Amino acid sequence: MFTALLENSVSSHYVAYERALAEGAIAFSDLVFLARRGEIPHALFFAPLPVVQAQISAKADKLLAGLTKPTFSINSRDKVDLRDVELIVKDLLRKQELVKVHDASLTKNRIIGLLGKPGKSVEADADKLMRALGVTHEAMRSAANRDAALAYLITRLEANQILVSQSSSPVMPQRLQVKFSGMTVKDNKVPYVFLRGGDPGDNQEPGGRRIFTLTLLAVLVARRIFAPVTYDGSSVGQDIVREHDIVGEILIPAEHLRGQRIASLDDVKALSDQFKVTASAMTVRAMRLNIFGGDIAKIYLDTLAQEYARQAKPTLRSPLLVNAIRKYNGREFSVRMLAALESGKLSPRDFCRSVCLNHIKPSQIDEFRAALH
Repeated sequence: MFTALLENSVSSHYVAYERALAEGAIAFSDLVFLARRGEIPHALFFAPLPVVQAQISAKADKLLAGLTKPTFSINSRDKVDLRDVELIVKDLLRKQELVKVHDASLTKNRIIGLLGKPGKSVEADADKLMRALGVTHEAMRSAANRDAALAYLITRLEANQILVSQSSSPVMPQRLQVKFSGMTVKDNKVPYVFLRGGDPGDNQEPGGRRIFTLTLLAVLVARRIFAPVTYDGSSVGQDIVREHDIVGEILIPAEHLRGQRIASLDDVKALSDQFKVTASAMTVRAMRLNIFGGDIAKIYLDTLAQEYARQAKPTLRSPLLVNAIRKYNGREFSVRMLAALESGKLSPRDFCRSVCLNHIKPSQIDEFRAALH
């Protein structure tokens, strides 16, 4: 009973769980602690086994309603299990239902399945998705920096009813203890994409890499794939699939790259600044377009990895609570739910509970509203 309820939940990461398995006993206070962390009613531990099994099955069905399969790995050496992301998935599913209940203006999402059937070419698929999203190469390249380019992409996704959540440790319902870059969560009207990175002390997703990841998540939505994904933008193996080439064409179009002078790593870095991607992603893209071979690409990637390892990593400050909530919720979801609050569909207390996970009080709603501008 104990392991059935806890081993496939976030609670299995806690010392109290491991200690209980080793000792064959657990203090009631520890049991309640683990149950709360896993969002499991502690009374369920004393229910008949068939009841417990039915509840576990119901939980899995609910989670998998937003995902493609129970264990995920897209071109990744790292396995992502459902328990590694379950509380975040449950929260994003709740948010999807909440916004659908309170916003009658939502329509069926036209991006989902847009690329369900491969087009005549990668270039055709990339162009089709960009036109649907309203994304242009010119806007991406003219962005002031990578952060501005990322903000532009988020705006275009949210303008097409794709909600964007970014990890923010102070307010997320679950600390992430697995390596992955992001995930897509299913819904016919408001699919959510969750973008990893940007937490204090987390330097694994620099701006250019997050742009690549977010674009990949958009492509997955268009391909009707809903799952966590890990991708580092520097793979030179044969496991790079069509989705990654579509991302490459969106961010670094072949016609814009061919004819460019790429005779050194410095040339690669200069181009990566132009296209708002990482130098590693630019290296792989140039290799895929046969501008140089895999041997040169490996030298460049190894050098870039060594350079990054030597860089002094900045100490990131924890954001203001209202900014952390805005980042995790996404601006579009937050704006739509504020409209529900202002129209009387939600009370201030319900807004703080269901939208902000009780991280703020009703007296702080105006501060949260100001953070969205």
